[in-house]
Amino acid sequence: MTAVIDKSVRKPWAAPPQPVWEEQPTKVGLASKGLVLGIACLAVLFPLWIVVVTSLSTRRTIDEAGGLVMVPKGITFVAYQELLSGGQVTRAAIISVLVTLVGTAFSITVSVLCAYGLSRTGSLGHRWILMLLLATMFFSAGLIPTYLLVQTLGLTDSYLALILPSAISVFNILVLRGFFMGISQELIDSARIDGAGDFRILWRIVMPLSRAVIAVITLFYAVGYWSAWFNASLYLNDQDMMPLQNVMIQLVQKQEAPVGLAQAIKTGQLSGLAVQMAVMVMALLPVAVLSPFVQRHFKKGMLTGAVKG
Repeated sequence: MTAVIDKSVRKPWAAPPQPVWEEQPTKVGLASKGLVLGIACLAVLFPLWIVVVTSLSTRRTIDEAGGLVMVPKGITFVAYQELLSGGQVTRAAIISVLVTLVGTAFSITVSVLCAYGLSRTGSLGHRWILMLLLATMFFSAGLIPTYLLVQTLGLTDSYLALILPSAISVFNILVLRGFFMGISQELIDSARIDGAGDFRILWRIVMPLSRAVIAVITLFYAVGYWSAWFNASLYLNDQDMMPLQNVMIQLVQKQEAPVGLAQAIKTGQLSGLAVQMAVMVMALLPVAVLSPFVQRHFKKGMLTGAVKG
């Protein structure tokens, strides 16, 4: 009689089966991934290419193309020269830069201090403060009470109205807290034995070890301030105080030319479409330039902070 061997029983000396995600990809799989990624990159880069090329095109080229230009012909920087010649767009760009720098510095400082306090389980009332912060992620007072509060504090027609109402993100604080809690408690205890206080521990130990997550959160705050437009449209009445994003909305959606450029567009010296695309490029450029420098910190900063929280 022949013995029947059960192949489903693994021999003790055999190597354990590999998980599916650790198996070597096939050539078809690699080609499919490359094709999908290539299409995704093309879908992202092609609209940006059209915007940049149109902003650098002459009025004649735009008229011949009937609108947006895909193939560059006769590159010119006239639109950028006019925008940066000291008019409304230049002032709006300076305002956006200053609000972004001041707001990001304020937000990251408060977030780091709050997250460090909440990460120390022995701190006073840390659990109740954490619950209060979590509640604000699900419940909000609403737009009208927020506006009345800003008005009562005298922040309308003030640049502080662009910073304070949206200065803190609870999500960012939780990510920072999760990362801070992953730092060795023995390291902090040894610093306390040596006589270091909380601020010294935060500055000399916690922050140097948390450069990755702080860099990512700083980028989040900076992009938020740079792209913000709602607070300005709600709390500012003076057009000279408007940031760049609001000027872009006026130009693209409302078809209102910036002060100083309306006559040049009307007489045909400039193309209104080229000016619109140039303003869009100016609004996108800082984020596109800064993102690659922080990209390497995303995996360590976000995933580690989220998992350990």
